[in-house]
Amino acid sequence: MFEWKSTACILCSINCGIEVLLGGDGGRQIMKVRGDKAHPSSRGYLCQKASRLDHYQNGRDRLSGPMRRGPDGAFEAIDWDTAIGEIADRLRQVREDHGGEKIFYYGGGQANHLPGVFAASTLSSLGSIYRSNALAQEKTGEFWVQGKMFGAPVHPCFDDCQVAFFLGKNPWQSHGFPRTRQVLNEIARDPDRKMIVVDPVRTETADKADIHLQLRPGTDAWLMAAMAAMFVQEGWYDADWIGEHVNDFEPVRRVLEGVRVGHYCAIAGLDEGQVRDVATVLRDADSVSFMEDLGIQMNRHSTLVSYLNRLMWLLTGSFGKAGGMNVFNPLSALGVQTGRPPRFSPVKQAKIISGLVPCNVIPEEILTDHPDRYRAMIVESANPAHSLADTPAWREALARLDLVVTIDVAMTETARCSDYVLPTASQYEKWECSFFNLEPGENAFHLRRPVMPAPEGVLGEPEIHARLVEAMGVLPDGLLDSLGQVLKGQGRAAFAGQLMSIVRKQPELMQLVPVILYRTLGPTLPNDAAAAAPLWVIAHFFAQHHPESMRRAGFEGDGPAMGEQLFEAMLVRPSGVIFSVDPPESSWARIGIENGRINASIEPLLGELAGLDSGPVERDPDFPFVLSAGERRDFTANTVYRDPGWRRRDYEGAMRISPRDAASLGLEDGGRARVETHRGSAEVVVEVCERMQSGHVSLPNGQGLDNESGEGGTERVGVAPNELTSLGWRDPFAGTPWHKWVPARLKSASG
Repeated sequence: MFEWKSTACILCSINCGIEVLLGGDGGRQIMKVRGDKAHPSSRGYLCQKASRLDHYQNGRDRLSGPMRRGPDGAFEAIDWDTAIGEIADRLRQVREDHGGEKIFYYGGGQANHLPGVFAASTLSSLGSIYRSNALAQEKTGEFWVQGKMFGAPVHPCFDDCQVAFFLGKNPWQSHGFPRTRQVLNEIARDPDRKMIVVDPVRTETADKADIHLQLRPGTDAWLMAAMAAMFVQEGWYDADWIGEHVNDFEPVRRVLEGVRVGHYCAIAGLDEGQVRDVATVLRDADSVSFMEDLGIQMNRHSTLVSYLNRLMWLLTGSFGKAGGMNVFNPLSALGVQTGRPPRFSPVKQAKIISGLVPCNVIPEEILTDHPDRYRAMIVESANPAHSLADTPAWREALARLDLVVTIDVAMTETARCSDYVLPTASQYEKWECSFFNLEPGENAFHLRRPVMPAPEGVLGEPEIHARLVEAMGVLPDGLLDSLGQVLKGQGRAAFAGQLMSIVRKQPELMQLVPVILYRTLGPTLPNDAAAAAPLWVIAHFFAQHHPESMRRAGFEGDGPAMGEQLFEAMLVRPSGVIFSVDPPESSWARIGIENGRINASIEPLLGELAGLDSGPVERDPDFPFVLSAGERRDFTANTVYRDPGWRRRDYEGAMRISPRDAASLGLEDGGRARVETHRGSAEVVVEVCERMQSGHVSLPNGQGLDNESGEGGTERVGVAPNELTSLGWRDPFAGTPWHKWVPARLKSASG
């Protein structure tokens, strides 16, 4: 008889706690999934997507051993010693010929975060300094604005807010905060609370909202500028609060004073009276929680809209209060960045935000004869050849590199473009966690145990990176043995002191600490939890810097004792642990700006804001539709779900189009159409949909993956959206792609 085992869902950033019932041959099949009531954040909540997780665990594309591309282009099986030795030799050769900074790292899968900790050691061994991940095609504009204004991470508190404001976000499908659908229903049922949705599509969240501002696609900047201008021009903001808490507000006020509110509303396709009604609701609310997402972060003026959104936090006085916007207190991972991150990419001189090279720039950095171009790439738990803009350019770029190594659980599109493919354990076969600890108030961390053993022939990422580091020969002789003896003979406190002493004398070893801990502290941890060893340092670091937060969470003692308590709690609580409890007013002490106040003015964005008065870019008459490439729906998810059989509905991922547009083009529901962009074209199934407005069409995410067909070939179901997107369509500040604004044209597939 099989037992329920605690773990987590890996399909979105919330990573709800779940319990899985295993069965099938050898107990390796996920038979049933239910919410884990003991999980401190999700508390038993579960959406329907997690019920199909066996399609990830036992997908057809699962890798079973290391692979090397042969001279004929076909893959051949090799053993681990050969794979590690050859990869280490070839990476060293790139470093010697061109410099370690020419080796690029792209990695960081959803809820698969410990590999990035260990990758730091491999990259340090090589001198690699440039990296990126999926956040750089989504959130870096937001990160940049937040850093300039607050110098700290901020998140909403929807459990307690009087008004919930969703900007380019459909949380019913994309989630973004714990127990999402439950919380949305609670707000919708409460007559004293309001929900406002800004979205060109009438989404499921918009159906529940009190107000839906269905603006024209790509006009969010004009709408948000109009609302902010109303507050300034009508004097609706608290000038005393602004004076006490905000730096340099006057330049913002001057620009907003000049906004033509009615004209901007008209550009957005909205009645000024309706927009004014929304602004009045925000003005009168005791607390407002705002959340933006990819609808604006992958759209025109994305960084500017993130800025205007935050100006609304200030104008409504919604920061540092219950139910508003508050600083959260995350655990800090030992990241993959080695040394101080560069400020700009080497060839295109693109802005690097949070240490991440803009994803749309990476192929351009490779497809050049510039001497500083990237020469090799390590891809880990990621699939840029499918998931990033301009798939054709990515295939060309990967082919241009001297070496591509992919570390993944499945034979992805990127793996098929690689020289070596290293198979790793699934997220249910290893110790793993997520560092998306985003909640103000009670913040939780979940270290997940393996619920089944990994199959023979695959290794966890910590072991892969440890072997690569050892093959590089960068660990001093005898270091691991001497540290292991101190740990065994004198305990963790002495071990910590010895390790710190060594690193002080040899600072180049700092980034090797994850592998050092894995090989020394790791084997002493219970239940084969060696991969969790770096969390020991992270727990102590947090305890040192945030003891009061931990005391409010129930931890006792001081300094190292508290750090040990947190680490032990991580190891022994299979459903996760609340590690930090903070009242809203603590947000003010955590602002990272030098004088503890919020910066209102960001000069380049104020210039872009003033430039809105000239109006939006005219649509190309040859491509009259706006295509949203990558809509989230009931049966779409990130691409860890490779097998299309998981979808119970919308199997091919239909293109949604308004009834008016369908009629004008002679398209019928369930029929087929051809969609064309500047980059490519595809044949799609048509869904005539009342949710869409005229001139706007959408395709879902997660489609168009190449799956093993069972006959030695591959099959593709649906459209891969990034066959239609372009590198050049990106935000001028952050380089994030305009996936939600792709000029397109349509015609019937039969005519």
